[in-house]
Amino acid sequence: MSGIEHGSNRQSPSPLRVAAIGYAFMGKAHSNAWRNAASFFDVPAFEQKVLVGRDARQVAEAAAKYGWAETATDWREVIARDDIDIVDICTPGWMHAEIAIAALEAGKHVLVEKPLANTLAEAEAMAAAARTARERGVHSMIGFNYRRVPALALAKELIAEGRLGTVRHVRAAYLQDWLADPDSPMTWRLSKETAGSGALGDIASHAIDQVLFLLGDSVTEVSGRLHTFVTSRPGADGPEHVTVDDAAWATLTLGSGAIASVEASRMATGQKNSLKLEVYGDKGALLFDLEKLNELAFLDSTIPVREQGFSRILVTEPEHPYMNAWWPQGHIIGWEHTFTHEIRDFLIAIGNGTEPSPSFDDGLSVQRILAAIEESSAAKSSLIQVAGS
Repeated sequence: MSGIEHGSNRQSPSPLRVAAIGYAFMGKAHSNAWRNAASFFDVPAFEQKVLVGRDARQVAEAAAKYGWAETATDWREVIARDDIDIVDICTPGWMHAEIAIAALEAGKHVLVEKPLANTLAEAEAMAAAARTARERGVHSMIGFNYRRVPALALAKELIAEGRLGTVRHVRAAYLQDWLADPDSPMTWRLSKETAGSGALGDIASHAIDQVLFLLGDSVTEVSGRLHTFVTSRPGADGPEHVTVDDAAWATLTLGSGAIASVEASRMATGQKNSLKLEVYGDKGALLFDLEKLNELAFLDSTIPVREQGFSRILVTEPEHPYMNAWWPQGHIIGWEHTFTHEIRDFLIAIGNGTEPSPSFDDGLSVQRILAAIEESSAAKSSLIQVAGS
C-alpha cells in the first residue's frame, strides 16, 4: 500500500509509556501487538509500563507472560500517574466510557476496543470527550482491527481507485458458532447489562464498520431484526436468562445510494470466525473471507467477457498494505498481525501529531447504526432513519 510504509514516522523525543487495562482475550491480543510492533515497524519509542486487572495474582501472571514491567489493580490510580502517556482499554464494553473519558481528561492518549460503548449515550459522551481532548493534542482511536487486514486495506484502495466503478450493493456476514450448543454456559457477553448487545455489538459492528470503511460512505436508514434462539443458559447457580441477541440482520441504505445487507450470528453451526464481504460495482466486484485472511478475489468486468472471472490475489507482496515489514513474498500472516498493524498506526499518528483512524466519531457512527437496528427490530423491522446522518 503506497500509504502504509515500513518506516514513515517522526520519532518521539522520549518513550511513550503505555498502560493496558484488561488481560483476557483482547488484553492478550493487544499485549502481543505491543510486544511485537517495534520488532517489525519503525514506530515512536514506547514502554509496556503497566498492565491493569482486578485480580492481583492473575494480572501479575499475565504481565510476566506478555512483557509488562509492572501491574496494578486500580485503573483510576494508573491514569492519574504522570508516567503514563497511553491508555489501552481492553475491558468489557460496560467499562469503556468511564475509563476512556477519565483517561482523556487526564491527558492520556486512548485506544479502546470495539464497540465504542454499550449504549448510544455513552458513545456520544466518549466522542465529545475525544473532540475536547483533541484540541489539547490528546489523541484517541477505536480498535476496529479488521481495517488492518492487508487484503481489506487493498480492497479499499481498489474501490477508491474506481476499479469497481459505482458500488451498487454490499453483502457482509459475520458468522460464528460458539453458542450453537444450547448447553454452552452463561457469560458476561450474554447479559445486556455487561455486553450491551449480543451478536449485534460484538460482531455485526465489525461488519458495519467494514461497509463504512471500504466505501468511505455513511448510512442514512436501516431496517433490522434481532433474535435470541436460546433464552436460558447454565449459570453458576442454575439457569440464567439471556438478555441479548444471538443473531442480527439488517439492510442499510448508504448516502451514495448503495444498499448493504448485514448478517451476524453466534449460532451458525460450523462457522468458526467467518467474516465474508462481497462488494459489487458496475465495473467489477470483490470477495473476501476472514478465514482466508491473506486472499482477495477481484473481478474486472471492463475486460472482454471471454476473459472475465474472479482472480485470486495472494496479498503477501511488499507492495501490499503493511506487508513490506513482514516476510518474503508468499509467506502468509495471521489474525494477530492486525493488532500489530493497529498499534503501529496508533503510535505513528501520535508521533506525527495526526488524528488516528478510526476515531471515536467513527465509532459513534457505528453505534448510531447499531441503535437504529435495535429500534427497527423493536418496531417489527420498520425503516429507521439513522441519527446524525
